[in-house]
Amino acid sequence: MTRKILALGLLLGLFSRPLAGGREAVYPVWQMIELSFASEGTYANPYAEVDLWIELKGPSSTKRCYGVWDGGNRFLVRLVATEPGQWSWISRSMPNDTGLDGKTGSFEATAWTEQEKADNPVRRGFIRATPNGHALQYADGTPFFLLGDTWWPAPTFRYRWHDDDKGRPIGPGMGFKDAVRFRKAQGFNCIAMIAAFPHWANDGKPARFSTGDGTLVRSAWPQAGTQSAKDMHDENGNRAFLFPGKVPGLENIVPDLDRINPEYFTMMDKKIAYLNSQGIIPFIEPARRDIGAIWKKYHKWPDSYARYIHYIWSRYGAYNVILSPIHLDYLAQTFLASDWNDAANMVIDRYGPPPFGNMVTLNSPGSSLRTFGHTDKARWITMHQVGNQREHAYYPWLTEIFWMKPPIPCLNGEPYYDGYQPNLAEGGTELSALYARSGMYGSVLSGGLAGHIHGAQGLWAGEVEPASNPALWEAIRWPAAAQMQHLRTVVLSEDKRYQDLEPARELLVPNQSGGEMGYLGWAYCARTADKRFVLLYFERDCPKAVLSGLIPNAVYSALWFNPRTGQWSAAGEGTLTADSKGKISLPDFPGGQVRSSEDWAMKLTAAVSATPKLR
Repeated sequence: MTRKILALGLLLGLFSRPLAGGREAVYPVWQMIELSFASEGTYANPYAEVDLWIELKGPSSTKRCYGVWDGGNRFLVRLVATEPGQWSWISRSMPNDTGLDGKTGSFEATAWTEQEKADNPVRRGFIRATPNGHALQYADGTPFFLLGDTWWPAPTFRYRWHDDDKGRPIGPGMGFKDAVRFRKAQGFNCIAMIAAFPHWANDGKPARFSTGDGTLVRSAWPQAGTQSAKDMHDENGNRAFLFPGKVPGLENIVPDLDRINPEYFTMMDKKIAYLNSQGIIPFIEPARRDIGAIWKKYHKWPDSYARYIHYIWSRYGAYNVILSPIHLDYLAQTFLASDWNDAANMVIDRYGPPPFGNMVTLNSPGSSLRTFGHTDKARWITMHQVGNQREHAYYPWLTEIFWMKPPIPCLNGEPYYDGYQPNLAEGGTELSALYARSGMYGSVLSGGLAGHIHGAQGLWAGEVEPASNPALWEAIRWPAAAQMQHLRTVVLSEDKRYQDLEPARELLVPNQSGGEMGYLGWAYCARTADKRFVLLYFERDCPKAVLSGLIPNAVYSALWFNPRTGQWSAAGEGTLTADSKGKISLPDFPGGQVRSSEDWAMKLTAAVSATPKLR
């Protein structure tokens, strides 16, 4: 069996079994393997009544991997080999079921070649924190600087799946694969999505939202400005849970959240597998926060929601994905963060963390640290986020997270969205892109070294209705997204050295010449502890500044970086020399301007011969 054929078989869900002639199955490391089981017992609700898992033993580790019900009497367990060598497993179930319990298997895992890993970086292993806790890397130590796009309804028909690989132009006829290929060519390596919107459906009336006591009320979707709810079913009309539901009078609108619909997730499986095949990491959030009050009022909380988190983590945790317990873009006063935290912590207490070490984070209402606390209180979290408070006044929340102990990576997951606030800047314009770049560079240099997630009106809601303005296929072309790749260019310009940067905006004077609630006039600095590597960013309308905290009398190579084009140019004569106190009066901005009419980044690197005085 060739590796090419094997990889296709794994993508389609074939599971480990001996090959013809008694030969043992051979699979590459970090590739999802699917085991299929058929229960002998009959269950009214297998999703809620049956737990299936395997004890997986490898060369140097043992892991418990939970399975999921997949319809009828079919159950799946998905696993991945994390190192080359011999692997074996035995299945267990509760209640004991002769079709599920006591099954065994084994296989050999082999390493990818360097060329195969270069062809698809997902093969380098699952995303994890760097040793210092501040950034991300693949399992083999290769830097992973996350560049994400926000396609919250990607599992639904709004990002349409076509089984064929025919390329379709970006436009009304485009599909999920076309959008992925478009973003991949722009350097994106992550797509953020919400697995399900359980109570969203278009009945031609204003959208329903739950109040704190679980009552459904009619209201417009304020962000999108639409007067009707949005369909969130898959390409075949499936929704994530089954009907009838438990909400009196709305049994055909809000499904039973204790009964999963595997057919919906079968379509999502294809999209997750395709993203990994293209070298892209999905960031999967189980549900949006607006379902919370309904879930709590009509179902057992936190048990029922914890079961659903566990389902999503178990179904997708053997892919190279980043996981989440909830999409929490807004926090209602009557439904507390502690409610969500109780459910997520219950998953950890009952089942343990994801067995293959997937990072766990969430889209946050402000700062996840301020909302949930650190890892002692939110025992599930391994990466913090800020978001949904978009102006540069909130970037210091990333700095606050950066200095927490123990350190974990962080990023801005929902910054300024291109076109989201048309009263400030119309989507797709240079002004809107300017504000988006403030989010990119300001967030990273404030401590968000894990990367950055882009967003745009039309994309985050999957606008495909005929009257959509903007439509998905229009917003995907806007220039701010294409400029995300330049952020990675400057951050990775010294390879892994960015992972040791520390936010130090106070070293730039002045650094706050604009108003707090905006995107103009602020400057940012991040510097390594040895003072040899410094990155700076100046928003539009910044005066030239003085930089301190450098190696006294050291000579620094100095380059301007254009965040609009990705081009480098010399700053001054190309070198700058610190004075005896480690200060440099920075040169005029490109074009001889003493106040920036555009935004600019700068890189300073000290000569090897410079002798730092560590703080």
